[in-house]
Amino acid sequence: MPDAQHLLLFILAGWLLNLTPGPDVLYIVSNSLRQGVRAGVVAGLGVTAGCFVHVFAAAVGVGALLSTSALAFTLLKWAGAAYLVWLGLKLLWTKAPSIGEELVPQAVMPSSTRQVFMGGFWTNVLNPKVAIFFLAFVPQFIAPESPHKTLAFLALGVLFNLNSIPVNSGWALAAGWFARQATVRRSLHWLDRLAGLMFLGFGLRLALTDNPAR
Repeated sequence: MPDAQHLLLFILAGWLLNLTPGPDVLYIVSNSLRQGVRAGVVAGLGVTAGCFVHVFAAAVGVGALLSTSALAFTLLKWAGAAYLVWLGLKLLWTKAPSIGEELVPQAVMPSSTRQVFMGGFWTNVLNPKVAIFFLAFVPQFIAPESPHKTLAFLALGVLFNLNSIPVNSGWALAAGWFARQATVRRSLHWLDRLAGLMFLGFGLRLALTDNPAR
């Protein structure tokens, strides 16, 4: 494990990285806007669970396979891109409320707690760039002379993921507060369209991404 100074740097870097908007943040915000803070927090927990998959996969060598095998990277990349595009199309096809219709959460994003959680999980797991990220980021904080590099990698990966929970919950709380504003409530269907276009953009960008390790 790194010393206290490097460990603090690792935590701060992790928080800054988790604050950066991306498909995971968009998924959390979309659910929180539509279904409340609880749904946003659950979505964030699903995203974190997906990160744990990448951490343990990287520790056993699957992440290294993705970084060196063009076929493995491409297959996962296209699966992830298709999933993001599908989420975007669902939002774009959302029916706008009629005049006088009460604005209540619609089944735009998955409605049950399990579906919300699994949606966040797959949004993360199907993104091979997350696996490459852990392979590139975490080892920088492991001393070359460390006798237990795999255990150190797992410990730092777990720490990174646990530190992401308050950041993801913060996104959910902010979006939930935002959605309670009257003008925002009247414009949720336009926010759906915007989020849909952003999901499509993330999906297309992922589809056009080359293996960053090659």
